Amino acid sequence: MRRFFMLMLCGLLLLSAVGCGGAQDKPETPAYELYFVETDLKEANGRGALRAETAYLPEELADAGPEEQAKSLMESLLQGPLDMTLKSPIPTGTSLLSLKLQGGRATVDLSAGYASLSGVALTLADYAVTLTLTQVPEISSVKITVRGQELAYRNKQTFASRDVLLVPEEDVVSTVQAVLYFLDENGALAPEERTLDLYEGDTQVFAVVRALENGPAGKKLSAVLPEGFRVRSVWLEEDVCYVNLSSSQLETLPPEADLHTAVASLARSLCSLETVGEVRFLVDGEFARLYGTVDISEPYMFTD
Repeated sequence: MRRFFMLMLCGLLLLSAVGCGGAQDKPETPAYELYFVETDLKEANGRGALRAETAYLPEELADAGPEEQAKSLMESLLQGPLDMTLKSPIPTGTSLLSLKLQGGRATVDLSAGYASLSGVALTLADYAVTLTLTQVPEISSVKITVRGQELAYRNKQTFASRDVLLVPEEDVVSTVQAVLYFLDENGALAPEERTLDLYEGDTQVFAVVRALENGPAGKKLSAVLPEGFRVRSVWLEEDVCYVNLSSSQLETLPPEADLHTAVASLARSLCSLETVGEVRFLVDGEFARLYGTVDISEPYMFTD
C-alpha cells in the first residue's frame, strides 16, 4: 500500500502566478507553492495527484519570522486553489487552530474536519501540507494534529518533504542492493535485504537513509528511527560516509526515543553498501563526541 501511495504522488507541475497583470505586477515578496490535488486525475497525464500553484506572502510578512510565514501559508492553503482544475485535499471548513515551530519541526493543529480523512485522502492531505510548509527554510518536518491529538490510525505522525516521491517510476535511473536494519518483535536489529531505486540526483547513501526513514517493507519488522528523527545530510568521500545530524531535533524527539539503536541502524545499513568502508557521524556539520547520550566519536565499521 505504501508503494501505491508513492506512485500516486509522483510528478509535479509548477504553475505560473495567477491573477491580473501576471507575475511582474506582484510585490517583491517571497513566492511559494501551495499544493493541491488534480480535480480530474485522468487529466494529469502521468504527472501525479498533487500539483502546485504559486502564492505570494503579504508584504508585511516579507521580513516576518518563519512561524508567522508558515501560518500565512497554511491559511492560504486552507482557502483552496484559484485554479479550477485543482481542488483542496483538506475538507471544506477545516481551520488552523495553531502552528508552532520548535527545533525545525512545525506542529500544525487543525480543527475536527481533518479527522474525517483516511487512507489515500489523508495521505494526500498530509503531503500537501508538508510540501507547502517545508519550503520555509527553517522547517524540516511537519506534524499534523487534530484538536491537539494525533490521528491514531496513521502509520507515522511526522513528515518531511523527502517522504513524497516526486518523480515517476519510469525515471528510475539505477538500483542498488542494500541491507537495511529495522526492529524485530524483540526490539533487536534485524536485516532486511532491499533493492533500492535511484532517481536522477540520488546517491546510494541518500537512498539508504530515505529507505530507513520510510520504514520496512515486511510486516514482521518495525521502524527503527524515532518519530521525528531526520538525517540532515549524508554524503560519501572515497569510502567514508558522513552522516550529519541536527542538534535541534533532540529537543523534539519523544522521551523514549532510542538513539543508540537508531545510530547503529544507520551505520550498519550504510556499511552494507559496497562503496562504504566506514561511517562517521557529525552534529551540525562538526565532529562531536556525543549525540544526545550516544558516543559518536569513533568511526563505525560493520561487517556481517
